[in-house]
Amino acid sequence: QVQLVESGGGLVQAGGSLRLSCTASGRTFSTNTMGWFRQAPRKEREFVAGINWSGIYTRYADSVKGRFTISRENAKNTVTLQMDSLKPEDTAVYYCAAVGTSYTGTSIYTAGYNYWGQGTQVTVSS
Repeated sequence: QVQLVESGGGLVQAGGSLRLSCTASGRTFSTNTMGWFRQAPRKEREFVAGINWSGIYTRYADSVKGRFTISRENAKNTVTLQMDSLKPEDTAVYYCAAVGTSYTGTSIYTAGYNYWGQGTQVTVSS
């Protein structure tokens, strides 16, 4: 059974930092795209960042570009999202996602990902 488990969420003041981690089990994703999405109350789930299998290619939503950094460690089957200069509008449940096919791009659409974690809450206070 494939599982993606996120950790690292919490409450932080505006301007602060958090580091989210996602560990996969049940299969390896070392040759697959992985990404992070988020969903705020009463809003649709939105793309935050994606990374290809090698880690060479990354993609970010405009709203987080320059503040968030996605990285991965294939040997540990993990993907990480470093979030700096956090803003109240970054408050959301953050989800880790993984592509289960050989697709090598970094899709910004939820339909492009086959596996999802349960999410971790990030709250940024003003």
